[in-house]
Amino acid sequence: MLTLLRDLRRLRRDLHLPRPDRGRSLAIRHVDAGSCNGCEHELTLTASPFYDLARFGLGIVASPRHADVLLVTGAVTSRMRDPLLIAYAAMPEPRRVAALGNCALGRNLLGTPADLVGPVETLLPVDVRISGCPPTPDLIAEAILRLVDDPPSM
Repeated sequence: MLTLLRDLRRLRRDLHLPRPDRGRSLAIRHVDAGSCNGCEHELTLTASPFYDLARFGLGIVASPRHADVLLVTGAVTSRMRDPLLIAYAAMPEPRRVAALGNCALGRNLLGTPADLVGPVETLLPVDVRISGCPPTPDLIAEAILRLVDDPPSM
């Protein structure tokens, strides 16, 4: 394996190819705050070989303490309100929030009004809004890549 990597590095140098851009990355913590899982299926497709968002330095992390972005799907239910706020508070600064899907944006909410807190914006400052029911993997990838290209303001 090391020989192969060495050969690839030599070939890249001989062909005068630019070095890979490794300066950008985002760690994403996904929280399902009360969705039908349609958005989760589309989000999973962004990791498939066709989209392969990992090649751009994007990855899903298990802990909000390691996350740059909190990606929220679903209308926030009363039972997920506190866990969502705890996850946001655990994130290091600068932190960003992305609302994925119409339910997270407060449109065409799934559920009964008594069980819902409402859209994500009622609880957290949303930086990126990705609309759709569910949004396509193309839209998700485009919106998340915009976060990579647009550094957060502090």
